[in-house]
Amino acid sequence: MEIATSDQNNSYLRNHDILIEGNRIKTIGKNLEAKVDLEIDGKTMVALPGMVNTHHHLYQTLFRNLPLVQNVSLFDWLINLYEGWRYITPEAVHNAALTGLGELLLTGCTLASDHHYLFPQGYGQEMLAAEIEAARQLGIRFYPTRGSMSRGKSKGGLPPDDVVQSEDVILQQSEAFINQYHNPNPGAMTRVALAPCSPFSVTAELLSESAKLARKHNVRLHTHLAETKDEEQFCLQKEKMRPLEFMESVDWLGDDVWYAHGIWFNEEEIKKLGKTGTGVAHCPSSNMRLGSGICHINELRKVGAPVGLAVDGSASNDSSDMLAEARQALLLHRIGKHGVSATNVPMIIDMATCGGAKVLGWEDETGSLAPGYLADLALFDLNDIAYAGSLHDPSAALLFNMGRRRAAYVFVDGKMVVKEGELVNVDEKLVVEKQNKIAAELVDKAKGDVDLLAKNLGR
Repeated sequence: MEIATSDQNNSYLRNHDILIEGNRIKTIGKNLEAKVDLEIDGKTMVALPGMVNTHHHLYQTLFRNLPLVQNVSLFDWLINLYEGWRYITPEAVHNAALTGLGELLLTGCTLASDHHYLFPQGYGQEMLAAEIEAARQLGIRFYPTRGSMSRGKSKGGLPPDDVVQSEDVILQQSEAFINQYHNPNPGAMTRVALAPCSPFSVTAELLSESAKLARKHNVRLHTHLAETKDEEQFCLQKEKMRPLEFMESVDWLGDDVWYAHGIWFNEEEIKKLGKTGTGVAHCPSSNMRLGSGICHINELRKVGAPVGLAVDGSASNDSSDMLAEARQALLLHRIGKHGVSATNVPMIIDMATCGGAKVLGWEDETGSLAPGYLADLALFDLNDIAYAGSLHDPSAALLFNMGRRRAAYVFVDGKMVVKEGELVNVDEKLVVEKQNKIAAELVDKAKGDVDLLAKNLGR
């Protein structure tokens, strides 16, 4: 078996074994001998550290591929989709999380963050509880973030007023969420962060108070930033500052903060991110899908800013496929000023594994394959026509070849959660059947609202 340890020097280990004991990797070496409960023949396989997804909106798996928003940019995309999102329920969120997290597991992701900021009237913590329960069912390590929106249409924001909450409620429920679900101990299966949605959906006061609350409890902070030029113009008009300058004014810089997207940072801002250790979740598929732009990952990494990979929400991707996301990142950046030398496979694997773990502040236990690390790993079988003739460099074949995307085996915390390309702990067919049913019902409920919106927007 070839083992990619996430070492950027391309020093992959050929014909090595991995011995797991409990929830940790005990040793890696050649021809290991030990009495074991399970042995997998990996001679045609590549082992990757479990990939780390640093930004997602799992509820959006219910709104994939909607014709109305296939060809619009971010603000119009949001305005239209809010009309369907306002009808979500805890049951819908639970199945959406089973779908998105299940797809992540099947494509080699073992640690996933989610940004849930949507709380239709009448709902609160049960939305977050629903996705945490889904993660526990599947057996994936989970990093949910308690999102929030306080600036509805009546206050100059984008979301409808019936999906936002008051700032007192947000802060109260955020603290309760931390107290109930955050586990700072080694080997935790659930850690949490606070994540006001964006500069154009919350106030400066909420951002500042969320930062204070997070630091009081020693949890991380997350939001969208520098995703589009529209957002930049919004901040300049509303706050008289560029987005990063505005976030700095409310104490949102530091090694406990990570931003999703980070496309439109200028040179000085990139240096500031590196100096402060502020992280970025790179979402190449979503950024291309919405025509938002291309994140400067080379410049960010050069100055020391942590950069991880992310699939983003499934309504702007429209999948939760980590291996496909890694391939997008590999190829996209070769178009820019750096050319073909911009990326290589070890760099991208590092970003998808150890880089993501650094963004989440968890690189001491996850993101690498080494003795003592958590036994979170994915095995991909290259004995397939999609990889035939490409075994000169097995690890690179996973990204350069458009192979079958499913991992053969995935382990999280030393437990098998994918076996022979199938989820172990849930019935995938039932999840898919329920997902399609709920998705159709939600879109049907929203159809009148969306048709009216389309007419008002001249479409």
